[in-house]
Amino acid sequence: MKPGFIYIVTNKYNNTYYIGVTSNLPNRILQHKEKRFEYSFSAKYNLNKLVYFEQFQMISDAIAREKQLKGGSRAQKINLIQGLNPKWNDLFEEIIDIMSI
Repeated sequence: MKPGFIYIVTNKYNNTYYIGVTSNLPNRILQHKEKRFEYSFSAKYNLNKLVYFEQFQMISDAIAREKQLKGGSRAQKINLIQGLNPKWNDLFEEIIDIMSI
């Protein structure tokens, strides 16, 4: 089975979030940055800054985690992000260095 990732992207003000799941994180974040799906929620609200991600051995585990995070409160999401990325930096370059597109 394919590995999977969950991720959170936000805008430059860090006030709107999108939680997604993918099997190819660098490619998916690039799609957000390029607004490849121009009528999507992330394009409409300029959500293109990767602030959080988790990797899973199986995509089904990533999907389950995505559902868990989407069901959580805004405060839980903020705490999760701040635990990994307290300065809310864009982690895209970091994942490019670790993985190949």
